[in-house]
Amino acid sequence: MSAALALAERGRGRTAPNPNVGCVIVKQGKVVGRGWTQPGGRPHAEAMALAQADASAKGATIYTTLEPCAHASPRGPDCSGLLIAAQPERVVAAIADPDPRTNGDGFARLRAAGIAAEEGLLADEARRSMAGFLTRRMLGRPHVTLKLATSLDGMIARVDGESQWITGPESRAHAHLERSRHEAILVGRGTWDVDRPKLDVRLPGLEDRSPRRLVLSRERYAGTHAGWDWIRSRHDIATLERVDHLLIEGGADTAAAFLSPDLVDRLLLYRAPILIGAGKPALGDIGLASLADAHGRWRLVDARQLGSDRLEVYERQR
Repeated sequence: MSAALALAERGRGRTAPNPNVGCVIVKQGKVVGRGWTQPGGRPHAEAMALAQADASAKGATIYTTLEPCAHASPRGPDCSGLLIAAQPERVVAAIADPDPRTNGDGFARLRAAGIAAEEGLLADEARRSMAGFLTRRMLGRPHVTLKLATSLDGMIARVDGESQWITGPESRAHAHLERSRHEAILVGRGTWDVDRPKLDVRLPGLEDRSPRRLVLSRERYAGTHAGWDWIRSRHDIATLERVDHLLIEGGADTAAAFLSPDLVDRLLLYRAPILIGAGKPALGDIGLASLADAHGRWRLVDARQLGSDRLEVYERQR
């Protein structure tokens, strides 16, 4: 299942509105097939793995990060039907599919065909891997990641606005990798006016995975260049088509605008070992009523050193 989860990450940010799923087929201790959801959502991971395994799938164990789909689609066959035809001995899924067109029916069809079906293996990891798909279905909007690059004293720029560069090259490279894992990236009008950011992916081999670029502005902004889109309200993110992962990169007011109504699900905090003093803080007012309200909301899920910088990743506790 760990291998299937690793494969699933290859599709993250490219499969919406379908989930990024990974699949591994094992027979007599040997991997005979593997797959992950392809760009645009098809083929599904199971279909890709079954095509590779061919006849070896019979009697095998199939590990998939999500319950095999059970609903017909004009874009391709349902995976539970493909698995039944392949006749594996066992199917192990990390989590059930919340899509009402499947939601347990995939498991039921497999069991009715005499195939053992299990769920729950590495479920937390699978939920994290498919956070975009699951957030869209549970909350009706994309999964939102807020990126902050700050000094030790929480500043994102000098008082005169100078901000390039607070963090080092390793942190910036990691931030580009994060961009490649999101369908869209958003900045506020102020950041666009001052910095004219490219917001593309400039890592060798991943240049084609640059996300859709958005500017948040209360009024339609004619100053944006070709290739940029405009949204008027933070709540408009729910209407973005084929966007299940949204990355927010700036600035302080925009970050606060999403934190205040509890629209941020994940924090990427890059902290450089520098002090700025009087400068521009990372956040504006987020509407905190009391200090007690600030506790118990965020959980640290990853921390690592990136050159001289420190990265911490937090998830919203819901």
